[in-house]
Amino acid sequence: MRTHIVYAHPSDTSLNASLRDETTRHLESLGHTVTVSDLYAMKWKATADYDDFGAAQSENFIAAAGEAYESGSQSDDITEEQRKLLAVDNLILQFPLWWFSMPAIMKGWVDRVFTNGFGYGTTRTWPRYGNGMLEGKRAMIAVTTGAGQPHLSDRGVNGSIEDLLFPINHGILFYAGMHVLPAFVVNGAVQLDEDGYAAAIEALRGRLDTLAETEPIAYRKQNGRDYDENVRLKPGLERPGSAGFGLHIA
Repeated sequence: MRTHIVYAHPSDTSLNASLRDETTRHLESLGHTVTVSDLYAMKWKATADYDDFGAAQSENFIAAAGEAYESGSQSDDITEEQRKLLAVDNLILQFPLWWFSMPAIMKGWVDRVFTNGFGYGTTRTWPRYGNGMLEGKRAMIAVTTGAGQPHLSDRGVNGSIEDLLFPINHGILFYAGMHVLPAFVVNGAVQLDEDGYAAAIEALRGRLDTLAETEPIAYRKQNGRDYDENVRLKPGLERPGSAGFGLHIA
């Protein structure tokens, strides 16, 4: 299998760097071909702007992005990252949770790589939420948090980790067609001792061993029959007790 890791942490001596290296080693030991986009090391340009679009002429930003993608005039670094995604079976986004989301450099990777024509389209017929350019590929977030697990539970002060990651899992990865696996989470990273680190590595290896077999999150496809003509969930389809983001899981 082929797996691509998009990695965002500024320190090469961090816990995240260690987890990245362990992920690479372990997947390669399982026979995977592994590629890594280390965004800080690459000095990735995080701002999506007209400089990305080469000879595109449209004054409308989204239209210019689509024109550049279709004509092949977009920036070479964007094209290269898109090529990497199309070539693999699995995508892992690895990052520390900063201010309830991914680091800005990784959000900039999404903004620039998941461009009009590749990650999304502007017509009502464009396939999305379970279908799209990356349909059939498997994706998983690997994230570290400073907060402990109780803080990130259903009644925790930070909200549940599932809710915090929903905009990425559902709004980016599933939107573009990928099968999204439950996230691998290392909580309380700043207090992690040797035993905690060993447990995290063991858990990580276990998740990587089952990357191809793990059941993805059962998000509802937009082009299924669960939504009405206004793309609202039809009454009676919700699971008992579900609300909010949970309504979109079958």
